[in-house]
Amino acid sequence: MNLRASRTAGYESPRSDVVALVPATATRILDIGCSTGALGASIKARQPARVVGVDVVPEYVLEAREQIDRAECMDAQTFVEQHLGDERFDCIVCADVLEHLIDPWTVLQSAAEHLERGGAIVVSVPNVLWFQNALRLLRERRWPREDQNIFDRTHLRWFSLSDAHELVTSAGAVVVHTDYRFWDSRPWLVPVLRLLTRTRFATFTAAQHIVVGRKT
Repeated sequence: MNLRASRTAGYESPRSDVVALVPATATRILDIGCSTGALGASIKARQPARVVGVDVVPEYVLEAREQIDRAECMDAQTFVEQHLGDERFDCIVCADVLEHLIDPWTVLQSAAEHLERGGAIVVSVPNVLWFQNALRLLRERRWPREDQNIFDRTHLRWFSLSDAHELVTSAGAVVVHTDYRFWDSRPWLVPVLRLLTRTRFATFTAAQHIVVGRKT
């Protein structure tokens, strides 16, 4: 199996969970880490919107250009700082891309300069403090390196729940919603984890957090 095939589920998904948190009224959307444009295409199928995306993988960008209104192949920081011109947006989406960037805080802050007041920021990041991670590290006594998911070998940054909130607030937004994603097939465990999200143990419960902010 080639590298792209092994990453299809993690990198080419339309991410219905993320799309559900994009405001239905948003008409100008910036998708940082747009991959093949599947997420942007899903938004465009739901509502009339112009979707602009950026990704560093040429193969992805060629496909994205068939799906969304504009897709550029370059690193995210260069794009948001030098190639957005006077474009304005009412929603910024960062779906599992910030952990791959050298300076995700600056990228999101620079992108937010193009966000209208009251606009939304939707950020999805893996949770390094997920309890299953700790159990695995204790069991294996090494840091796993995989093709995708939390221990993706291309991750440069790691985020907890509070880190995810800080990403959004440092971009000048107020956190208005947090979604917890539980990667567990055991039907009895997920309700327990949901209850724990209301306690001080919330940061350990989910494999992934999706945080929504509103620009003040």
